[in-house]
Amino acid sequence: MEGAEKELERRSNFLKSLIQKKKVIEEQKHMNNLRVRASDMPLPLQNHAFSFARNILHSMPPKKLDSKYLALALKKEFDSSYGPAWHCIVGTSFGSYVTHSLGGFLYFSIDKVYILLFKTTVEPLGH
Repeated sequence: MEGAEKELERRSNFLKSLIQKKKVIEEQKHMNNLRVRASDMPLPLQNHAFSFARNILHSMPPKKLDSKYLALALKKEFDSSYGPAWHCIVGTSFGSYVTHSLGGFLYFSIDKVYILLFKTTVEPLGH
């Protein structure tokens, strides 16, 4: 009986390794369509933006980009995670010229969707 248990464990480990390899391949496929265009943002924040944007895009119906929804969701996510004054522009074609806080600029694309995420400084109004 011991030999059968070892064989079962060996097969189980083999199947786990196949599942893990498949997950890695799927993640790489999703990463291949991501391209950083310009950034001065720290890598952990970039990765947060990438995964959050990808999750929102995957939740949308195929070929039905809701750019306003994605922009608002990313802005709210970064406002709540990293403080206020984040701005986000999303679309398949746009021009921009912005001033941003140091370390708070990321321009990237996922497939044909371009995303500009940047932070500005909030100054209290003096009376």
